[in-house]
Amino acid sequence: MHPPEESVVNGSQAAKASAKDLPSVDRLLKQPDVAALIAEHGHTLLARCCREVIDRARAAALAGSLSVAGVQPGRLAARVADAVQTRLAPRMRAVLNLTGTVIHTNLGRALLAESALDDLLRIMACPNNLEYDLAAGGRGDRDSLIEELVCDITGAEAATVVNNNAAAVLLTLAALGRGREVIVSRGELVEIGGAFRMPDVMAAAGATLVEVGTTNRTHPHDYERAITPGTALLMKVHTSNYMVQGFTAAVDEAQLAEIAQRHGVPLASDLGAGSLVDLAAYGLPREPTPQEKLAAGCDVVTFSGDKLLGGPQAGLIVGRKQAISTIRKFPMKRALRLSKLPLAALEATLRLYLRPERLARDLPTLRLLTRSQEDILSMANRLLQDVQDAVAPRFIVDVQSTLGQIGSGSLPVERLPSGALAISPVEKSGRGRALDALADALRELPLPVIGRIADDRLWLDLRCLERAELLTDQLPQLKEALA
Repeated sequence: MHPPEESVVNGSQAAKASAKDLPSVDRLLKQPDVAALIAEHGHTLLARCCREVIDRARAAALAGSLSVAGVQPGRLAARVADAVQTRLAPRMRAVLNLTGTVIHTNLGRALLAESALDDLLRIMACPNNLEYDLAAGGRGDRDSLIEELVCDITGAEAATVVNNNAAAVLLTLAALGRGREVIVSRGELVEIGGAFRMPDVMAAAGATLVEVGTTNRTHPHDYERAITPGTALLMKVHTSNYMVQGFTAAVDEAQLAEIAQRHGVPLASDLGAGSLVDLAAYGLPREPTPQEKLAAGCDVVTFSGDKLLGGPQAGLIVGRKQAISTIRKFPMKRALRLSKLPLAALEATLRLYLRPERLARDLPTLRLLTRSQEDILSMANRLLQDVQDAVAPRFIVDVQSTLGQIGSGSLPVERLPSGALAISPVEKSGRGRALDALADALRELPLPVIGRIADDRLWLDLRCLERAELLTDQLPQLKEALA
């Protein structure tokens, strides 16, 4: 990128240009360097960029800040090239997540496995059987691409999928509870990020919310007393993004299933994060699984695809055939259905679960969550001197044990032992400004580096850094930016 126009040269006032000195758009388009860009990118884009460059220069001239050098053809052509590059640059970019939060909501949540990426490239580059039954030679159902896999893994009788778990909950409530009552414990009326509140979702689905129990204690008789002829559904919500401790009581799915069956109403359970494996088997904090909830007697279970499952954004709905059939036929389903890109990625991710012995190696989310603190600290020690050289003399770096987290509302209290490079300003005064400037410089690298500022330090938690060169190759640019 070229610097702003200078109005002072060698300490003296530079000659000023006026708007009359600027070329027309047509004349600028005919400059050799611009003509070469037209051959590569086409006339439409270049004409727009030329117009933007001239408009900015005209505004500078009217403000008296445009130098004669700023109207030279070569300078204007270079600015047009910059404008083209800026306009064509993607807004969604890869970043290095060194925050210590593995499934980071703001940084894209779960990483797709290499096999899923390979499938996307292969399948999306040509026509595919999204809604075509290859065996029958006619129209098919896109749910059929993943239903057998999901049922095989979870033990469900049937399954369908929508574009996220919020949609899965909304669709389930609308299909099974519209115009009737849905009973939920008051302690489970959660709010998820983005102001997704269970009472609001109930209203949007056309169901009448019936709260039972209290914030901290709900008992089986609370549900029993609330059931009426107008009851359509009992609902259990896993409070994955907060924890109530102390004098508490809750009714689990097995108890609720007995109540639901006795009164002839279905039971739905929203798990949110949706782990498909027992995380405790990998040394991680335990999360409930859809398999357990189905075995406990739930008719419907909903969960996310892009959190602990480790796939693309999706909302999975599993359960008994009758309930899933009702949900699948509800008109809202078409508006919420999964498109071919995430559907292909979800299928590829689910296939990884068919080989559980390889899962911690092949599924990025599980691989990062199970990475040992010893391995992370070892990498931190290897990188220490290189990072210190890049940020010296304004900052000092040391290796610190730290605690990260799983993220995205999953297991909010639990922490993951990790290791980090902790960067501190040398000067005591202005520490906050210095750390902000360092964070800015890291974000402005070609592959932006996202850390976290806490305790007067900038922390680069290395749990999610599997390839050290992604950081070290950019250190010369960081050093230059901080010089």
